[in-house]
Amino acid sequence: MVVVDERAGKPARSEDLTDIAHLVSAYYTRTPDPDDARQQVAFGTSGHRGSSLDTAFNEAHIVAISQAIAEYRAGAGIDGPLFIGRDTHALSEPAWTSAIEVLVANDVAVLIDSRDGYTPTPAVSHAILRYNRTGPESRADGIVVTPSHNPPRDGGFKYNPPNGGPADTDVTAAIATRANELLRSGLSGVKRVPFEHAIRRVERYDFLRFYVDDLPNVVDLAAIRDGRIRIGADPLGGASVDYWAAIADIHRLDLTVVNPLVDPTWRFMTLDWDGKIRMDCSSPYAMASLIEQRDRYDIATGNDADSDRHGIVTPDDGLMNPNHYLAVAVDYLFQHRPHWPSVAAVGKTAVSSSMIDRVAEGIGRSVLEVPVGFKWFVPGLLDGSLGFGGEESAGGSFLRFDGSPWSTDKDGIIMALLASEILAVTERTPSQLYHHLAGQFGDPAYARIDAPATREQKAVLGKLSADRVTQTELAGEPITSILTESPGNHAPLGGLKVVTQSAWFAARPSGTEDVYKIYAESFLGADHLAQVQSAAQELVSHVLG
Repeated sequence: MVVVDERAGKPARSEDLTDIAHLVSAYYTRTPDPDDARQQVAFGTSGHRGSSLDTAFNEAHIVAISQAIAEYRAGAGIDGPLFIGRDTHALSEPAWTSAIEVLVANDVAVLIDSRDGYTPTPAVSHAILRYNRTGPESRADGIVVTPSHNPPRDGGFKYNPPNGGPADTDVTAAIATRANELLRSGLSGVKRVPFEHAIRRVERYDFLRFYVDDLPNVVDLAAIRDGRIRIGADPLGGASVDYWAAIADIHRLDLTVVNPLVDPTWRFMTLDWDGKIRMDCSSPYAMASLIEQRDRYDIATGNDADSDRHGIVTPDDGLMNPNHYLAVAVDYLFQHRPHWPSVAAVGKTAVSSSMIDRVAEGIGRSVLEVPVGFKWFVPGLLDGSLGFGGEESAGGSFLRFDGSPWSTDKDGIIMALLASEILAVTERTPSQLYHHLAGQFGDPAYARIDAPATREQKAVLGKLSADRVTQTELAGEPITSILTESPGNHAPLGGLKVVTQSAWFAARPSGTEDVYKIYAESFLGADHLAQVQSAAQELVSHVLG
């Protein structure tokens, strides 16, 4: 079971802070061992992540990845510009600089922010789609330098191809393989020019203005303005800080940027569940400061460092459970977007709440259930077969009013603004609407826990076949299905999902720790959920031997 640190939710102290000078120095001075798996390039669901202090995110990694991306896009015939943005993590600017040196040397037309500011992930996705929709025959792609909500010591680097969303596994595997080859060669195949030369060859793009000006085409800002909704938006020290100020100014909203401070140590944060500084806007511990101010606003929201996640705080319930808000968003959107395709489905991950399925059935929409990873929603958001795609980890995006794609990556800004639209239009907070849905469909208990697993066990779990499970019951109910592939697209789950009439659990290996994650839900209450969790651990332990 998860053990919560005694200081979780409390303000950070000086001893909790990362030494930024040491962190940045390590980026340039430490050389990864290409034969050490922990120091190789490895793309998870959201790019390559690591810390320079662990020799897992260093200059060698970034120039190798950038060279591999330049070669990949050349081989794939991607001949348009590459949009590149960065968040507020201390390692993001050094990595951004390294990438530009390599991309320019490879004759890639690089577009950077015209204001020399931070760029949220959704603004990069929006820019790619905008160019590819209105531009010439050439296709654009992009890079976002961010480890998302990870602690200050981490860096991250992710690639978005011309579809605007997270790169698919075959793309990232090819990039990682080539990058690791370059590391083994001592970077002998990397082309690079000094930054002072590279920066003179880049082009400028006003990410903020194009994104903010376009917002009325995806969220009803007029309703929010006319409803005089008092909004508190907390960027949590991330890339959305200037965006929220611009949204308030340009669209004349009663919106306060709760904390406009950017500090790479994040000294103003409250500690997350494990006592670490982490910009997780779905965590009540990381969001403790905003939750304390909930009575000052009609809706308060938070975003993580690259703004691809959202946290919704209401005066009546505080921080909403991400699954609860996804269910409310689905119920509202499909009844207030009349120009969306009539066949547009609801996209959810296999570990998201079954409340979403019940809500979708109630409004006559089908559900596309996919493995963990927003990349699985990209094709549907592009062609309109999905109206909405959401992850249990507080990530989502949805179509414009006219049914065309807005972004194909997670967009925490529009998800946050949607909460205010919902209040303005329905005159009820999203949490009040969730209680109404719970009265209709039941009120499930949901939780995630971690359990120890060796690397060998994690490998077995990631490649299970359903016939390895011989049990017929789960927590007193007959098992109705055993899944190792998602029902929506038959892609491997990378784990196991077991379903009964009233409950389910899913087990997946962690990509970064020697644990596996158990997600579980029960419509029979918290006590039954505990039984499901216990039975799940026993079942998985039996399967793993």
